Amino acid sequence: MGVEVRVRVWVRFVVVVAVLGASLFGYHKVMARIGSGTPPEMAAPEQQADRIFVDKSDRRLELRKGDAVIASYRISLGGAGDAGHKQREGDQKTPEGIYSIDWRNPKSMAHISLHISYPNAADAASASAEGQAPGGNIMIHGLPNGWGWLGPLHHLRDWTDGCIAVTNDEMREIWSKVPNGTPIEIRS
Repeated sequence: MGVEVRVRVWVRFVVVVAVLGASLFGYHKVMARIGSGTPPEMAAPEQQADRIFVDKSDRRLELRKGDAVIASYRISLGGAGDAGHKQREGDQKTPEGIYSIDWRNPKSMAHISLHISYPNAADAASASAEGQAPGGNIMIHGLPNGWGWLGPLHHLRDWTDGCIAVTNDEMREIWSKVPNGTPIEIRS
C-alpha cells in the first residue's frame, strides 16, 4: 500500500471516528443549537455575484458576475452524489435546475447558510404524483458547528442530506457576495 493511500485511509478513519464519537455523545446536537457567530457584512455591490452556477459532476460552485467567474469553490453534495435530480425527501440528492437564494440563516446548524428555493411547483407536483414529499430546506452551508476544523477534509465524500457544503471560510465569502434573490443553476 502506497504512502498516499495509507494517508487517505488514516484521514478517513479519523473522520469516521470523530463523527461517530460526536454522534454517540450528542455533541453535534448541542453545537447545532449554539450557532457559530456573527455573519460577515455584505460585499460592495460591484463585488457581488449576479448568479451562481453549480456543476455537480465537477463538485464545483462558481459565483458569476456577467460573463466573469468571480469565485470558485470545491463542494460536497448530498450523500447520493451527482446521481440526478432530487425526487423526494430523504433521497440525499441535491436538486438540479434553476432556483434562487431566497433567505439566509445566520444561526444555522452548519455555520451560516443560504437557502435555495427548492422545491418549486414542478418539484412539488412530481413528488406528489409519486405519493412522496419533495423535501426542502436545501442550503448552501458551511460545516456543522463544532466541526469547522475539518476544513477541506469534508471533500473526501459527499455527506449532506442534499445541500451544497463548503468550508466555513468559503461560506463567509459566499454569504458576503450573494444577495437574496440571486439565481442559482444546478447541473450534473
